[in-house]
Amino acid sequence: MSILAGMRVVEGSAFVAVPLAGMTLAQMGAEVIRFDRIGGGLDAQRWPVAPNKRSLFWSGLNKGKKSFAVDMKSTEGRELISQIITADGVDAGLFLTNLPVNGWTDYATLKILRDDLIMVTLLGDRHGRPQVDYTVNPSVGIPYMTGSPEMSDPVAHALPAWDVIAGNICVSTLLAAERNRLRGFGGQHVVLTLKDVAAATVGHLGMIADVTLNQSDRQKYGNSLYGAYGQDFVCADGRRVIVIGLTLRQWQGLISVTGLQKSITELEKSISVSLDHESNRWRYREEITALLKPWFAVRKVEDFETEFNAKGLTWSEFKTLKEAMAEDSDLSVENPLFENVLHPDIGEYLTPRFPATFSRSSSVEPTAAPELGAHTEEILSDIVGLSDRTIGALLDRGIVASSKYTKSL
Repeated sequence: MSILAGMRVVEGSAFVAVPLAGMTLAQMGAEVIRFDRIGGGLDAQRWPVAPNKRSLFWSGLNKGKKSFAVDMKSTEGRELISQIITADGVDAGLFLTNLPVNGWTDYATLKILRDDLIMVTLLGDRHGRPQVDYTVNPSVGIPYMTGSPEMSDPVAHALPAWDVIAGNICVSTLLAAERNRLRGFGGQHVVLTLKDVAAATVGHLGMIADVTLNQSDRQKYGNSLYGAYGQDFVCADGRRVIVIGLTLRQWQGLISVTGLQKSITELEKSISVSLDHESNRWRYREEITALLKPWFAVRKVEDFETEFNAKGLTWSEFKTLKEAMAEDSDLSVENPLFENVLHPDIGEYLTPRFPATFSRSSSVEPTAAPELGAHTEEILSDIVGLSDRTIGALLDRGIVASSKYTKSL
């Protein structure tokens, strides 16, 4: 049995963080019900898209969920959603959202219907302003640390890191609140903001203390590993690798395999410091790079990769995602993380399961995202308790929609 089997979570969301949170819970075995407006919500067409224009973004973040399509502008539709969120069950009454609506899906209103409701709400910032990863990231200074030292312009990142972190905090806070409820302390409302997630993270990483206690902002250092030694090099075959000398073992292994012990010893004598200390490796990174650069420049990756791996060095090659998919077995069905899954109306592609394993619980097989409204009738019957006749009337009147019902017309 999967670790969260029996848990029911309702999700009303858009963008990355909360859909990711719901998907993560579903991949650990929870029943996650996502409600969307008929025809699709804000993310229904978001890029990247398949050749037929179906959203791969939506498909990727909603794997394993159940889909309920409803007219959210109608009073009846809103009442149905409220009933689903607050339905009875010791493992139910759990709600994730970043789109709360006062007087409907806010905590105070829903708590009237279920006193032990647990609700996790992700907001933009503490002032009530909307934010997304690409606005939060500039506001905490990261783009001015990113990119080549020759560039003065800020560089935004391609990975929505704050969304990913916030999504996982939504998971952990919901599970913590549910544990508290199971111990008899009732439900509660958990509120976090995307900007606070970013602000807390840069604080945890020492970045706030750095600019508070030292005189200058952190600068751009390209692909150098800040505070230790790590650098990228172009090899004789034109391929680019990065090697890391963060720990003493990593550093000594790198120098041993490249045969530069004598050159490094001479450098240490000339600067009167030991490069066994990572801070010194950072301060003298340019001198170290000057010694290593010619070594890589006359060698192809195939000339050293076997020895690097045999010696346990920490290194990697820069690849595009397409190259990685073609060459790296970790991004293939050889890795138990993945299976090729057929996604309806999109196609078959490599799909991951939850990346952790539990020693006493089974994993959930990778699966596709549902068609919009695929579970509408099931949810209305099993959770709300409506009769087939009542459900049919709701479908006929357009209060709810079902992919199955549409196909039967």
